[in-house]
Amino acid sequence: MTAPPRTTEESASSLRDYRTPETLPRPGGRLTKEDLDPLVKDAGEGNPAAIHSLLQMIEPVVVRYCRARMGGRDLSYLSADDVAQEVCLAVLKALPDYQDRGGSFLYLVHAIAANKVADAYRAVARDRSEPVPELPERPLVAGNEPESHALHLDLGARLGRLLASLPRVQQEILTLRIAVGFSATETAEALGISPGNVRVTQHRALTRLRGMIRDEEF
Repeated sequence: MTAPPRTTEESASSLRDYRTPETLPRPGGRLTKEDLDPLVKDAGEGNPAAIHSLLQMIEPVVVRYCRARMGGRDLSYLSADDVAQEVCLAVLKALPDYQDRGGSFLYLVHAIAANKVADAYRAVARDRSEPVPELPERPLVAGNEPESHALHLDLGARLGRLLASLPRVQQEILTLRIAVGFSATETAEALGISPGNVRVTQHRALTRLRGMIRDEEF
């Protein structure tokens, strides 16, 4: 007998113990279509165990993605972790209506995450009256001296500007491959392109970044 779909309140309660990526290492299993499909099907039918397992699988990568795209900033009191939590809730809400049309569930997760990050930036753009802190979320490794602190902030801002100058697909591929830790196949399924295209685009993006860094004498 199929369990009834969970309410929004029940879905939200699954996130009450929301943790940082440091305590959420990426699962050892893959997140490709063939691995996710059975779990997504059961979760969509309201199976509580499947919903919990699916959330455990996607939560770490969603957190990493949001932190990478937001650059460690809080936008109008909306942190990367807040956005990641919204993404997970939106994914849970989309489960009952999700239909497998041959694509990967990762494509849906990435689309929701990208839209939520974009919404966060649009929100802060509409409200220029609030300051936008640029402090890193993690403590600096090499001491907390003011000079070291300023240097790391400046370096992070410069790297962020360089990444932002890349075409959007190159930004997404570098984020998913490097920050999130996806394989070429997982990245391809999340973006709806081929693994070969991922590898070629990643190589071009890194080559372009190296050239820009060299020109700026980083």
